[in-house]
Amino acid sequence: MKIAKTVASARAFCQKAARPVVLVPTMGALHHGHGALIKKARRLAGKDGAVAVSIFVNPTQFGPREDFSKYPRRWENDLAVCRSGGVDLLFAPAVGEMYAKDHSVFVDASSLSQHLCGAARPGHFRGVCSVVARLFLILQPDLAVFGEKDWQQLAIIRRMVRDLTFPVRIVGHPTIREADGLAVSSRNAYLLPAERQAAPGIHDALRRAARGATRAAILKEGRRLIGKIPGARLDYLELVEAETLEPAKNRVRPMRLAVAVFLGATRLIDNIAVSTRS
Repeated sequence: MKIAKTVASARAFCQKAARPVVLVPTMGALHHGHGALIKKARRLAGKDGAVAVSIFVNPTQFGPREDFSKYPRRWENDLAVCRSGGVDLLFAPAVGEMYAKDHSVFVDASSLSQHLCGAARPGHFRGVCSVVARLFLILQPDLAVFGEKDWQQLAIIRRMVRDLTFPVRIVGHPTIREADGLAVSSRNAYLLPAERQAAPGIHDALRRAARGATRAAILKEGRRLIGKIPGARLDYLELVEAETLEPAKNRVRPMRLAVAVFLGATRLIDNIAVSTRS
């Protein structure tokens, strides 16, 4: 596995690599959810292609009340996950490699970032789009794999690729869950024991609420069930069209029921597909 810490060395590797090059962008602190994305990338690349993983804690997607310095860094663990997944290139640049000191150009998804997490975290998706666009330009991947747990991020990246005509195919991977249904996330490590015990109720609430016959019924039941989770504080619960992230007004197009919940100081997100009706 090649470890590249400069833009020049990462770009050179990918220019010489056999195609396809499949990218898995991450911020590190890798867990078995990331491992599943890497395995998917390995299958897509085949025996002749190359898998690239980026590890970069991106400062531009952190808000003023979010502590960039406290984001977990687990380098040795990350190396082990990448090696076990058959990664060919690990790109781990410093901030100065990705952003000049006087950088002033950003990529923003104006419409899709107004809802859900974008409303609660202003500027977050501008940072996400800006760093992913840089990664696409540096590594020139043929495909990139993103998890469906961050559905809004996935939808925004797909829109960015479409609107800016990046020659990259975006592949979504189903949410990886613990045995009790909790979506795998680096943030789960911040949960206190009682919070961790309560956290699976989030996914259970989504599943049960999604059985409702109407949008109003789904949201009412979802809010009721979230309210019964000990210590839970609801940030948002929305039923949206899967592609546009606009509130779903009918059940003709694919939909996602998305939620953000605070358990103590930890903010957890999740979403599930909701069936359409003929």
